[in-house]
Amino acid sequence: MTFFVYLPLLFSLVVAVVATRMARWLPPDLAARTATAGAAVSALTLTASLTMLSLTLFDDLPPLSAFDHRPELGLPKPVPGWLAAIAALVLLVGVGRVVLDLVRRTRLRRDLKAMGTSRAGIAVADVAEPFAVAVPGRPGHVLVTSGMLRLLDDRERRVLLAHERSHLIRHHHRLVAIAGCATAINPLLYPMPTLVAYLVERWADEDAAARTGDRELVAKTVAKASLATRGQRLVPAMGLHSSSAVDRVAAMAEPARQRRWGGIAGVAALTVAQVLATGLAVVEFVSDAGAWLGMVLG
Repeated sequence: MTFFVYLPLLFSLVVAVVATRMARWLPPDLAARTATAGAAVSALTLTASLTMLSLTLFDDLPPLSAFDHRPELGLPKPVPGWLAAIAALVLLVGVGRVVLDLVRRTRLRRDLKAMGTSRAGIAVADVAEPFAVAVPGRPGHVLVTSGMLRLLDDRERRVLLAHERSHLIRHHHRLVAIAGCATAINPLLYPMPTLVAYLVERWADEDAAARTGDRELVAKTVAKASLATRGQRLVPAMGLHSSSAVDRVAAMAEPARQRRWGGIAGVAALTVAQVLATGLAVVEFVSDAGAWLGMVLG
């Protein structure tokens, strides 16, 4: 097999860097979708490459192993056995990490649902620690503690609800989960879960600002909630107070960013390149496998 099968690994090294830079210039909704798509494609293409490398282990098993030392047959040279074994191990570990990540998210959602009964889309938990979180489901709801309600005034509570409902309406949990699973299978994407989590919070901030018509109020509410929850025991995902509050407050002090489709060019180019490289690797793999199987069946 030629270098095409290894290209997804090389591209993964730069996807996160390019996505992080892209996020500085684009509105958060476009940046979040683009970063998630880039992470998903990187994970899928790497999985395909690892699978193809792993399958070459079969050439070490009878009857294929009988042709290993017969160069006169002109069979395509397989990948070294040690490399195929490493690929198989990495793939197995990655799948295990994905399963663990999904189990952790399922347990967190179950625990959050158990904290309060939803009425009209809102559940109030009698907990002194101030936090609020969007709990996805069918239907999803906003979970807020009595501590958070005491902390905020009426206008700030409207910001909080608009923010959390944005998470539910936009299905932000899906983007966060995709980024997490992509990184579980491809550790080279390690900055992506943090980046996507930050971007969906910024997205919800912008939705809250559009709903309330007051960017300064949103910034004040984010800062207030974040200061109150600093160092607390329980800080769930997708809450008003999470993910780089300082940067989010600073962003709300500026006008909303304009949509610049050219800003996604870097991630889009890498995504297309990964898909093309993987496609060429698949074609080559099928051709090589056909040659080996043809020798056995012939």
